Amino acid sequence: MTMTTQDLAMEGEKHLEETIEAAFQIISAMNDELCNPSLWSTSATASSAAQTTTTGSNGTALVSVDATAIDGAPHHSESGAGGSGGGSGNSALDEASLRYKNSVTSLRAVLAAIPNSQKAKASETESGLGTPESEEEIEKLEEQALSLRKEIAKRNVHVKQLIDKFRELIADISTWQSPCSV
Repeated sequence: MTMTTQDLAMEGEKHLEETIEAAFQIISAMNDELCNPSLWSTSATASSAAQTTTTGSNGTALVSVDATAIDGAPHHSESGAGGSGGGSGNSALDEASLRYKNSVTSLRAVLAAIPNSQKAKASETESGLGTPESEEEIEKLEEQALSLRKEIAKRNVHVKQLIDKFRELIADISTWQSPCSV
C-alpha cells in the first residue's frame, strides 16, 4: 500500500515532534549528569574527596579538594565509554540518544518516501487509475515537506550548539577540579 503525500507529511510531522522531544531529553539528561557529581566519576573516592571551604578576604569562597582523591579516580570520560557516547548503556542519556537516532531515521525515511509517493501518484494519474489532485494541494504539500526539512536542519543546528556548550562546560568543570600548583 502506497501512502499519499499528505499521509507522509502527517507522519513526518509526528516523527519531527518525536525527534524534538528526544533532543530535549538528551539535553535534560546531559544537564542531570552535569549536576550530579556522583556521576562524574566511577569511583566513590572522587565524590567523597576531602573538601574544605574557607572564605577569602574579598568574600568569595575558596574550595580546597584533596588532590590525591581526584588524581587517583578515573574520570567519566576515561571510564571505558570510548567515543560512542559512553555511559553504562542504560542511562537516561543513552536511552534519549537511541530515541533521537531512531526518530531521525524514521523522519528521513518519510522524507525520502515523499518524492516516491508523488511519482506514484503522477503515474496513477497518467494511467487513469487515480484522480488528479489540484496544483494548489500538491504545492502546499511540497511546501510542508520543505518546511519539515528546514525545521529539522534548524533543530539539528540548535542541538549541535547546545552540545558544544555542554562540552565547554565539562571542560571548564574538569579544569576547576584539576589540582592547582602552589
